[in-house]
Amino acid sequence: MTIGSHITTFAGRPVANYPDDLGKAKRAGTAWRLEDTDYDDSGEFRERLAALAAEDWVGDVEALVIGNWGGAYDTAPPMGLLAELLPRFTGLRALFLGEMTYEECEISWIQHTDISPLLEALPLLEVLTVRGATELSLKPLRHERLREFTIESGGLPAEVVRAVGECDLPALTHLELWLGTDNYGGDATVEDLAPILSGTRLPALTSLGLRDSEIADQVAAALAGAPVVARLEKLDLSLGMLGDEGAAALLAGQPLIHLRKLDLHHHFIGEAHLARLTAELAQAGVELDVSEPSRSRRDDRYIAVSE
Repeated sequence: MTIGSHITTFAGRPVANYPDDLGKAKRAGTAWRLEDTDYDDSGEFRERLAALAAEDWVGDVEALVIGNWGGAYDTAPPMGLLAELLPRFTGLRALFLGEMTYEECEISWIQHTDISPLLEALPLLEVLTVRGATELSLKPLRHERLREFTIESGGLPAEVVRAVGECDLPALTHLELWLGTDNYGGDATVEDLAPILSGTRLPALTSLGLRDSEIADQVAAALAGAPVVARLEKLDLSLGMLGDEGAAALLAGQPLIHLRKLDLHHHFIGEAHLARLTAELAQAGVELDVSEPSRSRRDDRYIAVSE
């Protein structure tokens, strides 16, 4: 699986391109997409960002989707310019940074930098999604309003996972980390997840996704006794290399029948453990997604999104 198409909605709003869709889309209630239409850095992204920031209706913009900022395969987003201009978007509540298809830039090629200035410049931001993790960093910080935080990657560095766990995010209800594979920098271990799994951080968390992971079995084993699970409504271990070992750990661990949904799609679980999961969870009213099964040997397993 690769990311082959752009999103059409973000944060509950339809996506429209700026400036091409002016006159066709509502100024408010739209997630405006900004990008450089040249794969290389033509300067078009910065021009479009400045133009949108200068619109007399900039305060009506509630959501932004930032695609290729120009040469994203070897150039980080212009964080200084973003931190300078985005505060003019006084109504901005949702931001997607790096929404690119594989044809524009493979997920593991997208270059990043420290994203802390975005959160510091946008104290009212409620939703942040970041795609790509090469050179990505985050310093532990406090943000009062962030409710949803997602990092999509083919390999998420351990230091980023630890930094997320060290952040003070009292309003966060949804956290989603695509852990990826060590082949693309995803060197996080379950020990790096400990602050998140302990339940002492992120007091409002009800939805946790630890997705696209080659260590899905170890993550499942850690979750089997993790205090945070007791207050979750949704647990998502999809897109990874979850097999019988991880399924057995989930079945032997703390009860999961309080969950509203358990998402395991794209997995390597055998029929016997699938039957037990269905009997114990689906029959208890848990929405269980075990679609996209594979019977590959352990050595042939793969995560859904890597390069």
